[in-house]
Amino acid sequence: MVTTIQLNENTLRLLKKLKEEVKAKSYEEAIKKIIMERTKRESLAGYLGKKYGLLSRKEILKGLRDKYDRL
Repeated sequence: MVTTIQLNENTLRLLKKLKEEVKAKSYEEAIKKIIMERTKRESLAGYLGKKYGLLSRKEILKGLRDKYDRL
């Protein structure tokens, strides 16, 4: 599905510059690259902390299995 969005001239200039900087072939590709860069997670520590609360790292890892433990 293709959608049209309205941008003011200044935002369009910035988007054009961004497209060149990230060497994207289209505005969509440029936007996707920036979104992916911004949402990249280097670590799951924050996620695990929210999911498992106040458990220690050792307690969290105790419940995890590696591929050799699986049937």
